[in-house]
Amino acid sequence: MMPGVSRFSEPQHPVFRQLNASIGFDFRLGPYDVEQSRAHAAMLAATGIISGADRDALLGGLDRVAAELDGGTFAFRDDDEDIHMAVERRLTEIVGPVGGKLHTARSRNDQVATDMAMFTRAHALGTLERLQHLQSVLVQLAERHEDWAMPGYTHLQRAQPIYLAHHLLAYFWMFRRDARRFEFVLGSTSELPLGAGALAGVNFQTDRQMVAGDLGFAGVAPNSVDAVSNRDYVLDFLSAAATCATHLSRLGAELVLWSSEEFGFARLPDAWTSGSSIMPQKKNPDAAELLRAKAPRVAARLVAFHGVLHGLPLTYNKDMQEDKENLFDAVDTLDLCLQAAAGMLEAITFDRERLAEAAADELIAATDIADLLVRRGVPFRQSHGIVAGLVREALESGRPLSGLTRAELARHSDALDDEFYAVLGQREWLESKVSEGGTALARVREQLCHARAELDVQPA
Repeated sequence: MMPGVSRFSEPQHPVFRQLNASIGFDFRLGPYDVEQSRAHAAMLAATGIISGADRDALLGGLDRVAAELDGGTFAFRDDDEDIHMAVERRLTEIVGPVGGKLHTARSRNDQVATDMAMFTRAHALGTLERLQHLQSVLVQLAERHEDWAMPGYTHLQRAQPIYLAHHLLAYFWMFRRDARRFEFVLGSTSELPLGAGALAGVNFQTDRQMVAGDLGFAGVAPNSVDAVSNRDYVLDFLSAAATCATHLSRLGAELVLWSSEEFGFARLPDAWTSGSSIMPQKKNPDAAELLRAKAPRVAARLVAFHGVLHGLPLTYNKDMQEDKENLFDAVDTLDLCLQAAAGMLEAITFDRERLAEAAADELIAATDIADLLVRRGVPFRQSHGIVAGLVREALESGRPLSGLTRAELARHSDALDDEFYAVLGQREWLESKVSEGGTALARVREQLCHARAELDVQPA
């Protein structure tokens, strides 16, 4: 608390002070608090609420506060409840009583809402940059492996052959949607809360539009009650982060599988793996595993803050202090995961032979055989059953599908002839998926062009 007369007859209990204080984590808002304080001081002078001399003194003092925060020399005190009071306390130490004028026409309620909106906006922009880089890495990786065959899976069972580039680009589009979600976050932080006061506005004719312009907000929050109680932008960031972390977890899960001896599709770079404390031969995909494990942590932050806000009466309540640790942890966790994903993919290597061998399993051409029958007038459900019978006969006799004789084919359907064997040519399986968005090479190349256009990147 700031020094002065208090309505309370006894000091705060030490445990309550520890429970109530946020300085241990909201110090991260320091640069944003100083920036908005500069804009606020300039506005107070421009509207005649304080003098030009007072403004200059405040701005000079804030410059020193900013330098101390930036240089790590800012001296926090035990009685600094939060970053806002710490900045004002230090400012007053520097410039004297005029420091107390900075809080004219604002409250900690609209002040913290503004700091949080600025923090959220800045980190949404930072996340967009990370996503842009990760998407670029995926496009480059897909370009280098555009015609590498591999099996696609459902239920973790070989299903149909696809190109590795096609599979990798699936993640590109996931992360592209994530980018759109973070762009939405930018929109949800576009209205300035400052000037709403504690909840009802302030007793001065301020110029909120001036402050909004100085701080990069598109406009001002139109309702003072909503301005101080709104944390939708935090929920929006956490929601986008939870979905993005979930996408990263799916990527991590596949990297773990692909780099195992059982699959052998890929080798992760040593820089992103760990050894065993007892088994010297081990190379563990720990970074990829952590992509899986971090996702529920980020999602939990979203759920936790929904729990804080749910049923909360307007306007500001101390419960809302819980926005910070939930947001800060999600920001840090997602940022690390995005860097790790890009780092692993930049140096990953794939085993073309192993991928091709798995993709050469004739059983994954079963759908193509069924479609051959459909083109010859057999209803799909009937053709599905015919091919299932062929698969069963091949498996029970220990042969591939191509090992079935012409007579055996005829026993299952008189619509089958030698084209059955032609369809089983591996290249045909891949190139038959000609529908838009399919895995045929021409379609993959179209998709790569589309992806490059989304990133505004020219072909290499």
